Amino acid sequence: MELHGIHHLTAVTADARGNHAFYTGELGMRLVKKTVNQDDVSAYHLFYGDGAASPGSDLTFFDFPTKPARHGIHSISRTGLRVAGEDSLTWWAQRFADHGAPCGEIRLLGGRLSLDFTDPEGQRLRLVDDGGEGEAHPWMAGPVPAARQIRGLGPITLSVPELEPTERVLMEILNMRPTGRYPTPDVEGSITHIFSMGPGGAAAELHVAVEPNSPRMHPGAGGVHHVAFRIPDEAYADWAQRLQSTSRLPFSGPIDRFYFRSLYFREPNGILFEIATDGPGFTADEPLEELGTRLSLPPFLEHRRAEIEAGLKPL
Repeated sequence: MELHGIHHLTAVTADARGNHAFYTGELGMRLVKKTVNQDDVSAYHLFYGDGAASPGSDLTFFDFPTKPARHGIHSISRTGLRVAGEDSLTWWAQRFADHGAPCGEIRLLGGRLSLDFTDPEGQRLRLVDDGGEGEAHPWMAGPVPAARQIRGLGPITLSVPELEPTERVLMEILNMRPTGRYPTPDVEGSITHIFSMGPGGAAAELHVAVEPNSPRMHPGAGGVHHVAFRIPDEAYADWAQRLQSTSRLPFSGPIDRFYFRSLYFREPNGILFEIATDGPGFTADEPLEELGTRLSLPPFLEHRRAEIEAGLKPL
């Protein structure tokens, strides 16, 4: 049993309209699903991805009225977004400079050229050169040239005070394997450990930065809620059984999100993990060409559409 890579990452915004403008305008990602948080229908759940809404490309946001996050340990601290080639990183650095978006310098991290930047709410992001590996599905109607577009997620970085409890879960329960390490950027004395899933590569890596002297993260806007890992649809029951029988960590049990099926649990440092199926996908209730153009609700919420729409602000 292997995970196939990063499925999606869900973060928090307190400004849905500004969030939508930045991720579709500045970053050129496609809004592939406009729906609501199924556990709190007063909040949007916005999914941004590639042109085909591929599993592994979705950066998603809950819209909560909350204060800014304080970054620190016990958290997902940096979200990787893959692009192809050093020339793409150079192109993006110039785009950020032209638009006044904060970013760092291109540097080598964990064997890959990377460019750190933040969104308007302080969300910590990183463009990573994936060497053009794997398929790409550009959004042809977007504002970014196809060759420069964000191809998907990965690697994702966690920040923890000690490695061993998280490492044990990654290796013994999730079957990840250690594949490298490097000095954590901008944190003196810290080491980041690389763990790979299934096929490996940038789309299937989790990086764990060990930062014992850093403050604890406080959740809020600009922070991350959880990360999800990919599995094929037919492996769902086996993974549910594995978590139930091999993990002493409490987990959610099977949850059907309509667009995919999920399993949730927290690793020992309190970071929320999700295991999610690739299917049925976002075309389950609307055609590919119309994704994100209207509010989509799963069947079990459709009878509340009028109430839900009345409580949401237009994007």
